[in-house]
Amino acid sequence: MLVSTLAVTAVLMLIITSARLIKYLSDAAAGKLEAGAVFLVLLYRMPGFLELLLPLGLFLGILLAYGRLCLDSEMVVLRATGFSDNRLLKFAFGPAVIVALLVLSLSAWLSPLGLQKADELLAAQDARSELELVTPGRFLSQSSGQVTYAEALSGEQLKQVFLSRRGDDGRPNILIAEAAERRLYPEARQRFLVLLNGYRFDGRPGEAEVTRIRYSEYGVQLDEPELAAEIREVDAKPTAMLLQSTDQRDRAALHWRLALPALVLVVTLLAVPLSYTNPRQGRFAKLIPSILLYLTYMAFLTTARSNVESGTSPVALWLVHVGFIFVALNLLYLGHLWRRAFGFVIMIVRRLFSRRVAA
Repeated sequence: MLVSTLAVTAVLMLIITSARLIKYLSDAAAGKLEAGAVFLVLLYRMPGFLELLLPLGLFLGILLAYGRLCLDSEMVVLRATGFSDNRLLKFAFGPAVIVALLVLSLSAWLSPLGLQKADELLAAQDARSELELVTPGRFLSQSSGQVTYAEALSGEQLKQVFLSRRGDDGRPNILIAEAAERRLYPEARQRFLVLLNGYRFDGRPGEAEVTRIRYSEYGVQLDEPELAAEIREVDAKPTAMLLQSTDQRDRAALHWRLALPALVLVVTLLAVPLSYTNPRQGRFAKLIPSILLYLTYMAFLTTARSNVESGTSPVALWLVHVGFIFVALNLLYLGHLWRRAFGFVIMIVRRLFSRRVAA
């Protein structure tokens, strides 16, 4: 069962990290993120991914492992030798407790620490100036459409600068300067690239009317930080700090971190009865409905967390667990009735589908 859990989690982790890697690589290509920081940020984010993927991996692992026993009729043999649902549940809870403790360590310690490190790294990337992004002798194209070129870099100044961008009126602006430097205005929380001793040309290609303006200083406002904004500050706070806080968002984050290990135990209760299948239905007959049930569970938890952040009592988060424990016990001890109902629904769907194909 642990092997199935690890295999499923590894596949899910590969999918999530691949999607994140593509995003960070696109940020690096746009000049927002240094190439050397891409894999470091991804490494810092991995504990946060794992704390969410491990419960799903265990859930699917139990479904696949016990589903295989049903498919090979080994479950029938086990029941004939006296294996009850409670005993099967005990076997499932061994790995579940291990995974729950691992998720607790991730959600309470490693994930906030990783998010804090990632936040610091992304904030440092956001704070980089045009001077650090520009490589002398190479054009730098940014997502905003701005193109920057500098012949040389001397200390804190770019030399022989070319800058092309689109103005507020939609017309291309070309700026040429002897030098450029970054200036920060803390009172306005704005950063500017100040070009020194140059010309500004306004006009459209092919038009005869071109405006030329000479300037001694010309400021170009730099983009606002956006990389670090994807990490919520409350998620990066240490658990010890959340325990001492009375802020509603901090309380919601604290209960969320405790709710994830509880999620592992509840989905184990759900997975055992959901894994029972008729050999004629196939191993994956209940996989899609089970995944939909899990997604519904997570949607309720996420909604409850949002409500707690808005002022609702944290009890709302735990009521979701109580509700799904009730569903799990219902499936576990009244499972034969639900399995008959489920088999009847599948039979009706197959008949309707076969009639449509025949028509």
